[in-house]
This record gives sequence, C-alpha cells and structure tokens, in this order.
Amino acid sequence: MQHRQTLDLAPGPRSVHDARRWVVATCRELGREDLVDCAELGISELVTNAVLHGDQPVRMQVSGTPEHPRFEVHDASTIAPQPSTQAGGFDLDAFDLDAFDALDEAQLASLTTVGRGLDIVARASIAWGAEIEEDGKTVWFEPAPELSEEGGAPYQLTYARSPFAEDHTRVGEVAVQINGVPVVAFGHFQRHYRDLRREIRLLALAHEDDYPLGKVLSEHFDALERPLRSNMGREQVDEANDGGRPPLAPRLRMPRETARQIGGLIDLLDAADEFSRAQRLLTAPREPEQRAFQIWFLGEFRRQAAGAPPVAWQGSAGSGAPSRAL
Repeated sequence: MQHRQTLDLAPGPRSVHDARRWVVATCRELGREDLVDCAELGISELVTNAVLHGDQPVRMQVSGTPEHPRFEVHDASTIAPQPSTQAGGFDLDAFDLDAFDALDEAQLASLTTVGRGLDIVARASIAWGAEIEEDGKTVWFEPAPELSEEGGAPYQLTYARSPFAEDHTRVGEVAVQINGVPVVAFGHFQRHYRDLRREIRLLALAHEDDYPLGKVLSEHFDALERPLRSNMGREQVDEANDGGRPPLAPRLRMPRETARQIGGLIDLLDAADEFSRAQRLLTAPREPEQRAFQIWFLGEFRRQAAGAPPVAWQGSAGSGAPSRAL
C-alpha cells in the first residue's frame, strides 16, 4: 500500500475535509470503493468530535486488513465518547458532505448538538468503539458497505494500560539492569507494542471467526500485560523526538519469573509479525532494526533472570546482538 497509513490533523474545521479526502483515497487504494460513502460519514463525525471535544494532537490511522479496514482517530483526551440516540430525526439522505466542509467551528459545534450523534457512526459501521489509554483515546470504526436503516453496530468500549506503567513488587525480586537504552528506540518500542496489541485485540473482538489466530495472540498479549508493568514509565520517553538525550540505564526489581515472562515477549512479537504478513494486516511488521533492538531489550530480562550479567546495547549493526558486558 503506497498511501500513507497515518494522517496528522491540524486544529480547526478544515481537518474534517482533509480527513474525508484521506479516507476516500485510502478506500480506493485498497480496492474498497464500496466503503467510501459510509467511511466519509463515519470519519466526518469522529474527526468533528475530536476537533471540538478532544485534545490535540489529533491523528488518523488505517489498520485492519483490506477485507476489514478499520479507521482510527486518536486524540489526547481520555474522556470516552458518549453515544446517544439524538440522530433519530436527522435526514442522512439529504446530508451534504461538501457543504459540511464549509462550516466554521461554531456551526460544527451547533450541528453536533442537534442530532448528529455517534449513532451515525454506528449506522455506518459493521463494528466500532473506543479504547481509553493513559495518554488519550482511540475511537475506531469499520465502515459498512451501506448505511443501516436503524440501530447499527453496538458500541465497544475498552481500556488499555501502558505495559510499562509503574508497578512495585516486593517479594522474591531480581534486579534487572538495562544499560545504554536509546531513548528514541525505547519510545518507538512502547508505541509499537501498544498499537500492535490494540490491532490484534480489535481484530479478534470484531472478527473472531475470520482470524482465530488473532484471538490466540490477543490472549497471550493479555496474559503478559501484568508482568510487563515496571518502573519504566512513559514520562521517560514522552519528549524523545531526537537523539540528543543520553541513553537510559534503568534498574528494575521484579520477581524472577516476571523477568522470564517479559523475555518471552520476543517470541510473541515474532509470531505477531508472521500473523501480520499472513493476514496482510495494514499495520506493517517491524523493520529489522526495530526487531534487533527489541530482541536485545527483552532478552536482557530473560538473560539476567537466568543469572547472566548485563550487556549494554551496541547498536543494530550486523545481527543486532550486543557485544559488551558491564
């Protein structure tokens, strides 16, 4: 797929127009002309809500598969959307999307309070919902080939915790020293893990029969969620936008079995990459340099749980394996 998989949206009503154009182009590139009308309706509502009621930054993303594409709108507010039934008297057949582009912010706000509720998204979707995260929310929908006459898809609300949120342990601990962690690479790892876990969970939630392996992988991710919580909080990488910050050297205390379980995530991420390729997921598998960093980082938990000394990150040249013990 040559089209961009993400789109950053600037504040203001113009973002709705940009979002609609992006969604139409994406559907057509996927060969899904049948989804264009419902995709435009759904994204107009979600981006309007994000602009008016969410917090910047606002970003769009396409995930799922060509058979089941899913459009997501991310913003920095953690307030869950509140579906209503206000749109019951709204004439969608008479709704002019082109005229909608010309509305200013005050007119948009007025329109969304007189009946254009989130039930429009439900009627334009085969599945939709929201996931609340520590740093914002993701509202997503899978456009339907045609608008439902009434009701529509049920709203699915889920919550995600950062796999690296603070979690103190006290009994039977082992100290794991991770030396030379590049801030940018670790930030990318956190975001990749969070996006991948959500991607596979939502596929399993909406299409369990089509993707049985997705359900198995989702269950494994859920089983690892608690062991993954550690003292490496998101605040350490929130501003990791360049390579100027010095590497991290966290010392983490946890039960030895927890460290082994975290090391086991190496195998789970490899399985998820294979699933991504086999099912043609629109979320791309990892690049080799991403995988090399993750093997080293997660491997330190596995190695040190077995009593080995720390080995610092030496970059992704060659096999990506570190080469110096500290």
